[in-house]
Amino acid sequence: MSDFPDRLHNHEENSSSLPQSIADGRVDQELVFSIFDRLDTGVWIFDFDHKRILWANRKALEITDSATLEELRSRDMGKDMSHSVEQRLRQYQQDFCKHDVSFAEIWTLYPKGTAQVLQVVMSGIRLNDGRMALLCEGRPHHEQQPETLRSAEALMHTTVMISLFAEDGTPLYRNTAARAACPKLETRFEDQFVDPHEARRLLDQVVEDRTARLVANIETPAGARWHELTIRACHDAVSGQPAYLVSEIDVTELHETKERAQYLASHDTLTGLSNRTYLKERVTQVLQTAADNNQRATLYLVDLDDFKMVNDSLGHAAGDALLQIVAHTLKELAGPDDIVARLGGDEFLICHLEEPDHHIPDWFGQALLANFATSQLIDGKPRQIGLSIGYAHFPEDGKSIDQLMRNADLALYQAKTDPKCKCVRYRERMRLLRDEHHSIKKDLERAIRDNEFVLHFQPIACTNTERVVGAEALIRWHHPMKGLVRPDEFVPIAEETGLINDIGAWVGNQVGALQADLAKAGFSIPLSMNVSPRQMSDPHFMTRMQALADLTGCHPGMISLEITESVLLGDIPNAFETLTVLKAAGYRIVIDDFGTGYSNLAYLHNYPIDGIKIDRMFMEDIATGGAIVKLILSLASALGAEVVAEGVETAEQRTWLSENGCNRFQGFLYSKPVPEDDFRAMLRSQVRLAVM
Repeated sequence: MSDFPDRLHNHEENSSSLPQSIADGRVDQELVFSIFDRLDTGVWIFDFDHKRILWANRKALEITDSATLEELRSRDMGKDMSHSVEQRLRQYQQDFCKHDVSFAEIWTLYPKGTAQVLQVVMSGIRLNDGRMALLCEGRPHHEQQPETLRSAEALMHTTVMISLFAEDGTPLYRNTAARAACPKLETRFEDQFVDPHEARRLLDQVVEDRTARLVANIETPAGARWHELTIRACHDAVSGQPAYLVSEIDVTELHETKERAQYLASHDTLTGLSNRTYLKERVTQVLQTAADNNQRATLYLVDLDDFKMVNDSLGHAAGDALLQIVAHTLKELAGPDDIVARLGGDEFLICHLEEPDHHIPDWFGQALLANFATSQLIDGKPRQIGLSIGYAHFPEDGKSIDQLMRNADLALYQAKTDPKCKCVRYRERMRLLRDEHHSIKKDLERAIRDNEFVLHFQPIACTNTERVVGAEALIRWHHPMKGLVRPDEFVPIAEETGLINDIGAWVGNQVGALQADLAKAGFSIPLSMNVSPRQMSDPHFMTRMQALADLTGCHPGMISLEITESVLLGDIPNAFETLTVLKAAGYRIVIDDFGTGYSNLAYLHNYPIDGIKIDRMFMEDIATGGAIVKLILSLASALGAEVVAEGVETAEQRTWLSENGCNRFQGFLYSKPVPEDDFRAMLRSQVRLAVM
């Protein structure tokens, strides 16, 4: 860079420093300026910051169609300057500040609207105030072919980054857009890439095919960006040497959108874990790794035991928080090569590569259970999170992901139904049992459609008089091939499949109709029927029960709904509200199998309970003094609830109950469950005996 004289303005801040040889008078300053005016090349100094010309020789005034220097200096060159031109000039200023370089380009100026095409050589000149200005030497460009001029303008204004590199990667030319995206003027081709190996692969392909294309991560002044590069082998028009012409487009937004779409398609947005869509590909890879290394892999299916209760009682936000806690813990416990995925709802999958020195088949599953043995804070409150885990080993229990998932799911089903063993490995008998369940489910659907169910009734008698004072309706399935099927063989499957809601509706209609018919016949006998937690969760259950009196003519006050303690202990959300509505409809609420759910007086006192049925297991307690039964009787008395003792099989048990204030009993001592006709006959016989 060289200092340059400025003789024609008085603003000190814009005057350039004079060479010492001129300042001390050894060279005539006027002579120097007259020489500039005689040049056939336009020379001018451009102020980058104020976008004005500070000084120009006579040829420059001619080129710019200016009558005087004062007129030219008064022009605001930034008024009609395009963004691309301004950006290019700023690039020059930055480069001149760092390097002693010059540039030669074809520029088109528009003084007073007339196009002037110039071959311009540009270099830097430092002003007295320290700022960098632009020294321009321009002469008319005589080869003014329209295509050449327009291509030069297009190269400056386009947003496409165009660069020319020598074979060794040295930059030969960059247009405005390419220079703006380049960290340094001297940055070589390979140095632009975040991963230099990508640059080498790209050049290798050009050597072979003469052209190549790639989306790569490129270093820019704004940080790493994604560029789509197209590179072609060519020759430098100046030197004739082999070169590379590179065009680039910034596709960062498109690339990130695509990556985000791929991420969303393959991951669960709530937990960040892999989802079912992405699972098959990843698990297949893990299984292949296990097969190649003669290693065992295990597929674990994990299900939360109380997720629905958390969702219903604490809200969906708490449910989401619980899922995130579980996902985080599973991810921490899993190994670096393991896969952790959320299958949906509250079900998770872990594909775990077993370590060779672990011989305990379910050690990882037990570790999962142990990590959730302590309470977790959910919505600011400590809550126990129960897990059920089913697992299958590769390759012993299956050699494909589909087979392993089916088998692990069978094991999970058993883990969910077995309160003692919460981590279960797949066994062949589980598949046979599930096949049997599927068969029973299909038969149940037919049974509902063809009305194959019947009710038997087990009398409830008075411990003092042994008269029938009520009866419990118990369902039986009259299977066309198997004969009479007891409820414990099909009710659990009906519960699992949801068919219990249709079956329960049928039972309600039958009991309501029988109660109304018995009342017409003069038998004021209350009836009871069992209501499962699944039925109480059915949104249509309360509506059906409220409409039962109109449908059958029954008296709800003569019908008891027997529920288990688990309903009160949290299995059913909004249990209090449901029981209150049923109570308001006139039904009696009775706790069945009392004593097995560990309820306490304070808990029961909150519910509208009319009666308690003591579980048959406590009848054995009577032989040793009956302390537990006495406690239950005291509890019932405090609640004002009627008590029925179940499973009474001996006269001694009945006598003890009578002597200790229990007035109702039910069991084989009096009668097994009998068909409706036999029950009616039993009532008629009782009336005849009373008359005699």
